[in-house]
Amino acid sequence: MTFHQALAFGLIVATLGLFIWGRLRYDVVALGSVLTGVLIGVVPAEHAFDGFKSDVVIIIASALVVSAAFQRSGVVELALRPLLSRLKTERTQVPVLAAATALLSMATKNVGALAILMPVAQQVSRRTGTAVSRLLMPMSFASLLGGLVTLVGTSTNIIVSQVRHDTLGKPFGMYDFAPVGLGLTALGLIFLTFGYRILPKQREAQVSLSEALASKSYMTEAVVPESWTGGPLRVGQVRDKGGGAEVTGLIREGEKRLKPHANTLVKAGDVVQLEGEPDVLHTLIADLGWQPHRADSPLERRRTGEVRSVEAVVGADSALLGQTVRRVDLQSRYNVKLLAVARSGRRPTQRLRAAAIRGGDVLILRGTETDLAKAMGELGALPLADRQVQLGARRPLILPVVILVAAMVLLALQVLPVAIAFAMAALLMVLTRSISMREAYASLDGTVLVLIAALTPVSEALQKTGGVDLMAGGLSDLLTHAPPLAVLGLMMLTAMACAPLMHNAPTVLILAPVAISVARHLHLSPDPLLMGVATGAACDFLTPIGHQCNTLVLGPGGYKFSDYTRLGAPLSVLVIVVGTLLIATVWPLHGR
Repeated sequence: MTFHQALAFGLIVATLGLFIWGRLRYDVVALGSVLTGVLIGVVPAEHAFDGFKSDVVIIIASALVVSAAFQRSGVVELALRPLLSRLKTERTQVPVLAAATALLSMATKNVGALAILMPVAQQVSRRTGTAVSRLLMPMSFASLLGGLVTLVGTSTNIIVSQVRHDTLGKPFGMYDFAPVGLGLTALGLIFLTFGYRILPKQREAQVSLSEALASKSYMTEAVVPESWTGGPLRVGQVRDKGGGAEVTGLIREGEKRLKPHANTLVKAGDVVQLEGEPDVLHTLIADLGWQPHRADSPLERRRTGEVRSVEAVVGADSALLGQTVRRVDLQSRYNVKLLAVARSGRRPTQRLRAAAIRGGDVLILRGTETDLAKAMGELGALPLADRQVQLGARRPLILPVVILVAAMVLLALQVLPVAIAFAMAALLMVLTRSISMREAYASLDGTVLVLIAALTPVSEALQKTGGVDLMAGGLSDLLTHAPPLAVLGLMMLTAMACAPLMHNAPTVLILAPVAISVARHLHLSPDPLLMGVATGAACDFLTPIGHQCNTLVLGPGGYKFSDYTRLGAPLSVLVIVVGTLLIATVWPLHGR
């Protein structure tokens, strides 16, 4: 072992030790690792930040933006709604939600697919009384399996493809992962259909600040346009479609009806008063084709600044106290709309524009950042926690689907490289206003992007110093007499064991070059070993920390660390055994 090899190994060991220690953020450790590599001379200074311009980072960032735009469209919820009403028990809910998550993970990044469908599962849980802990973990595991099917489904596939390109001169294609991924996904869904019963029924979910704020009920009005063709529709049917929203009043030809009967027909030209959570109100109004409050009075267009909706609480010394919306005339004075009001205590009986504003009321205001800041500052209203409020925003249904399908077709026909296709898709999502730039930036997972970009030069340093060949030589000596199938299984097992300790992305960055070198020493094809590393690293079913999907459901499901092992251990064994056989069949160990 040379001096530079010893330094490279020492850097890797120290980095892994800090990952396992867990007291520092992953991205901080990764940045510290690459900068330390520069200082000790194993990472060239001019290449220290090459990872930030790699295709891997571009593909992952673009896929996250596309997933967020898809989530914002609500098309998945709309497609599943007829089916969800028939899911009465957990025996039907688990397989349907898990399968939907897996399918969506094949087209978008798996963490984005899970984020889209988690609110649907939580709504099903509230409606039917099914413990949410029985639903979310199977959906998380299904997203990991579904992500195996395509190149963009999971970060591990993207990284291993880049390693193959850098080392062997050609990346994996968009659908090269499909034969193995589809087989493992089908196997996993069968297991989850029955295995979910291992999970505990009662777990108290942790509620985040944004979720606590989201549970507040707002009152708003929606106008049924004269051109509306969604009728006949009764008030009771509106409540059924509303996902928790209530019809509190109906105004027709100037006459108001409080708490209209469930059989009352809603007609074109009516003004419907609604109460519910902001996202629920936004979805209901958009799905029914109604117009939100004051949609007929568009805001003045500004040259700069995105239009957004924010929540603001009325302070004790606010100039709004005792004023009505009509008297204050926010739109004429500040170019800001008031869309909804949340109030503790008695529900107002007047029209939204005629209700007097009280201290402690929470308002949903819509306008550009500059106009909102001026209005809230002058009127004494304080902004609440920064979270996305969609009420009043445009909700495109078709465009995100068309853009995503077009990108997938171009990739299937090999017209464009993956990075270019998904970057164009992300840009088109913004240009068509399927998602705003603010929402696009918010969708990016900075921790993962920095982690991958910073560790890429560290991984390359291990290769360039000859450390990878040294490790591969040692492994090859140990595995000289082992059957090729055992070598493949060991690589997959190693990747699966390392992912919980040091995250799935670093696992692939370090083990993928080792797999290629082992294949060369043992005269095997490198592709099956690369597939084994990608599959093993992507399938962390044992802990909540090895993959973002598992972390995402930890709080909402109220899970303990041991719950993951309880359901994940038997699934991990299945994946290793069946996955090894599938990979060896599709990607022969001695080449084709």
